[in-house]
Amino acid sequence: MNDMSQQVALEATEMPARDWIRVLAKYREPIAVRSLFEIAVTFIPFVLLWVSAVWVMNFSYILGVLLSLGAAMFLVRLFLIQHDCGHGAFFKSRSANTWVGRILGVLTLTPYDVWRHCHSVHHSSAGNLDKRGLGDIHTLTVTEYNALSWRKRLQYRLYRHPLVLFGLGPAYLYLLENRLPFGLMKAGRIYWVSSMGTNLGMAAIIGLGSYFMGLVPFLIVYVVSSLAAATIGMWLFYVQHQFEVTHWDNDEDWDVHEAALYGSSHYVMPGILRWLTANIGIHHVHHLYSRIPYYRLSQVLRDHPTLETISRRLTMWESFKSVKLHLWDEKTRRLVTYREARNI
Repeated sequence: MNDMSQQVALEATEMPARDWIRVLAKYREPIAVRSLFEIAVTFIPFVLLWVSAVWVMNFSYILGVLLSLGAAMFLVRLFLIQHDCGHGAFFKSRSANTWVGRILGVLTLTPYDVWRHCHSVHHSSAGNLDKRGLGDIHTLTVTEYNALSWRKRLQYRLYRHPLVLFGLGPAYLYLLENRLPFGLMKAGRIYWVSSMGTNLGMAAIIGLGSYFMGLVPFLIVYVVSSLAAATIGMWLFYVQHQFEVTHWDNDEDWDVHEAALYGSSHYVMPGILRWLTANIGIHHVHHLYSRIPYYRLSQVLRDHPTLETISRRLTMWESFKSVKLHLWDEKTRRLVTYREARNI
């Protein structure tokens, strides 16, 4: 049996999640030329669509909005480049990752240093029932929900409603909450500098864009593209962890590697959407080894077919059904609907 056959045989036995770290380590090195290429093929179309949308607004609001939605898709991709920078995965240089991430944070309305900290907390505690609260979507257990007063239940239901999660929520987060380092107000000057620096950068873009392209058309394109990108981003974040057979444990039983591999979905999308979302759907591999650049995640699946199905493989149609799942049932170890929770 050759080395490849031995490797496949080993993987077929469903080796422990922790053991995948050694296998995935060889994919962690970023390729500088490829990283620069990824920035170029994302940033240039984004700017072209943005400028075109503003120009078209002078003749047709409908076409301008459509072009703005196109720009939003590339804005999502810019955010995911920022995301890889936050993991130190996009460049070998820590400084390059930091400054590219900070610059992109101005475009994505996201203070890079604040977001990087919160996202690091998410990676280090995802699926831990005793460490919920920062960098995640608030999720209660059935027992916790049943213990609430009717007012608290109503608040939770409103929070988890699709119109809030994917509409009002992203708008509030990116337009308002991100303007201050909430959750890190007393954690250090760097987070205030990050927030205020991002705000100044945004103000400069809005001021220059409005001056040269017109206040009303520029603001319409700016707001539409930003909010559409925010909604798409929130949807991706939701379906990558909020599915029926996700993985949650109390701290004493929680394992970071198992939570990464089994508590993150493999979100299967058409090729063009995989490209526009920078392979973020291969989320179980990303969570297991976050230092892998997104453009190498497809190679991981090609080399290790076991990873195609080892986590929850979620199609786009199946992902829509996850919106009705709101509570974690510790007995059956799955997310359930409110109706199901009443029968438990």
